[in-house]
Amino acid sequence: MKDTYISDSIVYVGVDDTTIDLFESQYVVPEGVSYNSYIIFDEKIAVMDTVDPRGTEEWLANVKKALDGKSPDYLVVQHLEPDHAGSIKALTGLYPDMKLVGNAKTFPMIHQFFEIDLPDEKMVVVKEGDTLSLGTHTLQFFMAPMVHWPEVMVTYEQSSKILFSADGFGTFGALSSDEEWLCEARRYYINIVGKYGAQVQALLKKASTLDIQMICPLHGPILKEDLGFYIGKYLTWSSYEPEEDGVVIACASIHGNTAKAAKQFAEILNQKGAKNVVFFDLARDDMAAAIENAYRYDKLVLAAASYDGGVFPCMEDFLNHLRSKNFQKRKVAYIQNGSWAPSAGKVMQSLISQMKNITEIEPMVTVRSTVKPETIAQMEALADALLA
Repeated sequence: MKDTYISDSIVYVGVDDTTIDLFESQYVVPEGVSYNSYIIFDEKIAVMDTVDPRGTEEWLANVKKALDGKSPDYLVVQHLEPDHAGSIKALTGLYPDMKLVGNAKTFPMIHQFFEIDLPDEKMVVVKEGDTLSLGTHTLQFFMAPMVHWPEVMVTYEQSSKILFSADGFGTFGALSSDEEWLCEARRYYINIVGKYGAQVQALLKKASTLDIQMICPLHGPILKEDLGFYIGKYLTWSSYEPEEDGVVIACASIHGNTAKAAKQFAEILNQKGAKNVVFFDLARDDMAAAIENAYRYDKLVLAAASYDGGVFPCMEDFLNHLRSKNFQKRKVAYIQNGSWAPSAGKVMQSLISQMKNITEIEPMVTVRSTVKPETIAQMEALADALLA
């Protein structure tokens, strides 16, 4: 179990979900996911967010145990996505005198999700930079619209210098797992928040004015050391710059011949000294991992079979995911296969043309059913151009 100690007055009450198969019904999470929630004890008691309905029962038990007969004065609602707000109604039912803290966009959305009686006196509406004193602890609120919903805000606790970062700095993986932070944080960020780089940059600019000693996200481990490393990764990811020199080969093969060609191209790259050549079978491998790695490295090779006058569907799906996540600032090369009328290359180029700051590398390699000597010559030329 990862360390959840925060301070004597701030307690972790979140839960692990190790039975979930797909997060947001699309991302495989073999190590589960955590739904993080915290309680700040002072003259006034504040609960920081709730959890997904899948964890409501366990979470309420954690909350009751931590409160030990006390009642919370506030529930701070940083994000209305159901994996964090799904237990709001359950908590308000237990503690009807508790006030909810949110911003102007929070409360209309609460009423979209829940039928809750919230008179004006139970709503504390905060705006940029506002503070809320709990006693010795003071919460300061910063708006983070579209990171990654419009109502998102983060909370800085001034006395302990803790940033409650909502979905920022979160990861896949339960706290009970041994999953490394970086890969699961990257996969989480790129696939969930990746579209909103400009908004993340704006939030990081606000955070740079604060003395942050600890980051408490809504998913994944509490970050206590080397915060510059984590913030640096977010600066890179949100600016769409590659992290490393490397080549991702994303392959969409029907009968295996395109995959054979793509793997031969990987061998050619390795022979020419390429670093970090990574192969993904888009029909079988985790799509989110393929997208994560396309962001991680600076070069992308698209290898696909032609299909119904277009491109094999899993490649189109992959490229649409990249486009929706603002993929940019990369070198892209193409390998197409077509037995009689190759069409994959044209479709892939059309989808890539919708993305910004892409350098397309020539020549496009065309496979006619299976690899021939002339195909190898094309791949040698493409490898030289890609690595130049």
